[in-house]
Amino acid sequence: MGKPGALLIGNLTHTKKEWQAISDIAGLYEYADGSREDFLAKCRNGEFKNLHTLYRSNDSNKITGNFNEELLDALPKSLKYVCHNGAGYDNIDIPACTKRGISVSSTPIAVDDATADIAVFLMLGALRNVTQSFQAVRQGNWRGNFQLGHDPKKKVLGILGMGGIGSAVATRAKAFGMKVQYHNRRQLPAEKEDGAKYVSFEELLKTSDVLSLNLTLNASTRHIIGKPEFEKMKDGVIVINTGRGPLIDEAALVDALKSRKVWTAGLDVFEEEPNIHPGLLEDENTVLLPHIGTATFETQRDMELLVLDNLKSSINDGKLITQVPEQKRDTAAVRASL
Repeated sequence: MGKPGALLIGNLTHTKKEWQAISDIAGLYEYADGSREDFLAKCRNGEFKNLHTLYRSNDSNKITGNFNEELLDALPKSLKYVCHNGAGYDNIDIPACTKRGISVSSTPIAVDDATADIAVFLMLGALRNVTQSFQAVRQGNWRGNFQLGHDPKKKVLGILGMGGIGSAVATRAKAFGMKVQYHNRRQLPAEKEDGAKYVSFEELLKTSDVLSLNLTLNASTRHIIGKPEFEKMKDGVIVINTGRGPLIDEAALVDALKSRKVWTAGLDVFEEEPNIHPGLLEDENTVLLPHIGTATFETQRDMELLVLDNLKSSINDGKLITQVPEQKRDTAAVRASL
């Protein structure tokens, strides 16, 4: 049958040489550009024979769209692994992949530091009300509509989603003298908490001075922060989101900003990217970035390398290094029932 096939969708920027080296163990296919319709046609016409593993690059979604059941049905039945470049993977239908017997990996770990850096950048910018002054000085208006900000010291930082990124945010926050508390579905072992306090979701909302969202987007987390949650928060809370835009009901956030329930927000992600709610753009206090959490040379290379490591592991060892947690939990549940 020959070597198993590996398909790259999109382009690589930092690891082209490493990709080519995989030809030692796999037959390489590339779909660098095109359309969803063209890609589906090529799949159905059998152009990717003996396909074993698929590499979804950073720009693959722009080319083929969401990885859903329609795409799964068109792909060869020989496909067993999807190696995705990105910490977030809400554009992949994980239950459909699991049902089909396809294992999926993402790129946690590689993104932790860069994303945490951006979260702290947004937090400090929001605390110091930096947007007004930043814009004013470029307009020759010196401080503009200057207002006093807040120190991070002794503020309570609530982290919703204490995974790799959340833990990296906590480490940085402690250097500024912040008190860290968090909420996960399950409490972490003490050594992983590193002094952070585990609290219920409701207590996190009620007692945090700054709330940082660092969790993945799925059906259960979409709009996890909306009007009812804002009402439970402290008056003057600051909200930071470097996870995914739809974690927050953006219209509810705009209302909370207008009422000053939320003093300001620091956002790197938005509900309908690249479109941003006009109310956020009009609010002169918000600190807004265009989804650049992982946009460093070092992190982008590390992400590409981790995808390639997953791809090689899928071929050589029949498993993924950083399989998505939903599939890990499903596997553990099956084993426990045996």
